[in-house]
Amino acid sequence: MTKYRYAEMSWPECKAAADKGKVAVLPVATYEDHGYHLPIDTDVVLCTEICDRAVRRIPETAVLIPPVTHGYSPHHMDFPGTLTIGWDTFVNYVKDICVSLVAHQFTHILIVNGHGSNTALLEMAARLTVLDSNGTVACASVNHWGVRKAKEVGNEVRESAFGGASHAGEYETALYLALRPELVKMDKAVNELSPLPPSFQTDLLKGKRTDGSVASYMPYWSTMTESGVRGKATLATKENGELFLEAAVSGLVELIEEFKTIEIMPRKDHHE
Repeated sequence: MTKYRYAEMSWPECKAAADKGKVAVLPVATYEDHGYHLPIDTDVVLCTEICDRAVRRIPETAVLIPPVTHGYSPHHMDFPGTLTIGWDTFVNYVKDICVSLVAHQFTHILIVNGHGSNTALLEMAARLTVLDSNGTVACASVNHWGVRKAKEVGNEVRESAFGGASHAGEYETALYLALRPELVKMDKAVNELSPLPPSFQTDLLKGKRTDGSVASYMPYWSTMTESGVRGKATLATKENGELFLEAAVSGLVELIEEFKTIEIMPRKDHHE
């Protein structure tokens, strides 16, 4: 079988992967509280497993870069277990990894995120990679729950209404049940929903509410939840988790293949 994990390749194999135009897929997540029932590695496990399974299916198209497992989560620091990186350190760290890949002649880099508060920072890291490379690379970012098929299947299968599939809720709990059920303590799962007004509420699979303005606000996590959960964790099942997982993996495969078709056009200076 063709190697697909970058870390397991020799340097000539890494060069060959770049020469073949393979998409470099970089998982990024964080360690933080996920209720009483889930381990603090939830974001890391879900993101890296989805990426690994997706790239494994298309080893001639993509290569899996070793994950960045520490992210931006200062608002969770009231919960023991959380590890966080300064926003600027985080952005530059991810960008430096991407720029290293550019130096090795990778032209398409897809950052796959597994933690909500990384989102804006990873979009910035991707943009800075393009700028630092003078537009010679395509670098993009996506949340694994934001992949088209993950959203479609997730919203069709889910048991909870809006807000039930947020942090440590139905969606993440079900995915972890599908991957490592022995580490999930469903007897300790609870339901807690966002106390914020409609315009500031979110759901991993549904995004923002449609019955208000679309606004963002992130206070300290401990002001919004006692357990660390924001969602309906008790509704999660392993069976639905397996459906969610397959949708996320196959959807990411589709996105990688679509991303590879992007043609990198040369800059055109209109000052001349």
